[in-house]
Amino acid sequence: MVIGNDFEIGYLLVAFALLGIILIGGLLDTLHLHKLHPRLLGATVGALLGFALIEAVPLFT
Repeated sequence: MVIGNDFEIGYLLVAFALLGIILIGGLLDTLHLHKLHPRLLGATVGALLGFALIEAVPLFT
């Protein structure tokens, strides 16, 4: 996939943030770690992972 403008980068970061909310937030909720705000932590980790993937993938091509 070729990322041509800033809108596509923003869209991918939002998509990864939502995946982080679902996956990591669900994991922390299952582990009963409610004091860590699982949704906020999941969104942060998801957005950081998405940004890292966006930056790293062009290096491999």
